[in-house]
Amino acid sequence: MRHVLTSFLALHWAVVFALLAYICMDGNRGIASALGVLGVSVQSSRFPGLEHALVVAPLSIALLIVALLFCWAFVETLLNIATRPDAGDAVVRIAFICASFLLSVILVGGAAQGINGLFMVVAIQMTALLASYVAVLAERRSAVAAMTLHESDARLAAHRLATGAAHSSLLSRIYGNPKTRPGGRR
Repeated sequence: MRHVLTSFLALHWAVVFALLAYICMDGNRGIASALGVLGVSVQSSRFPGLEHALVVAPLSIALLIVALLFCWAFVETLLNIATRPDAGDAVVRIAFICASFLLSVILVGGAAQGINGLFMVVAIQMTALLASYVAVLAERRSAVAAMTLHESDARLAAHRLATGAAHSSLLSRIYGNPKTRPGGRR
């Protein structure tokens, strides 16, 4: 079974965090523009500390790392889903944990700078991440349940075939069918 929702959400979050990293790399208004994309209007003239390379570079790198984790989860889901149904579980989990941690760091850093309105924006983004993670878990669990049901159906069919063959063999021995006498005699 293809994990369409998992693939789509991993690609979506990879693009979101990659775009935020790209916007954040802009020297003059990088972080202010990235926060503006998230929904917080920040004037960089009011917060001159947001333009320093010591703030911009680590945030850009962290955003890029999270984007790469989601991209890795996307590729892992697409390539290895046929061989392993649980492909990418650990990567998806790590990507969502890192994204949540990064948003928490942005919230703490923004609160330390005195940026207003950041809590609600980060809360909305965290809720979206949580909803995405729950959707990914639900899709994966339904795939595992379907596979388990399919395996149990195959086992049941094999058991029924074996029981039928044993029953036929027993009946042919009882009635003395010459083809199936013990020792291969006719």
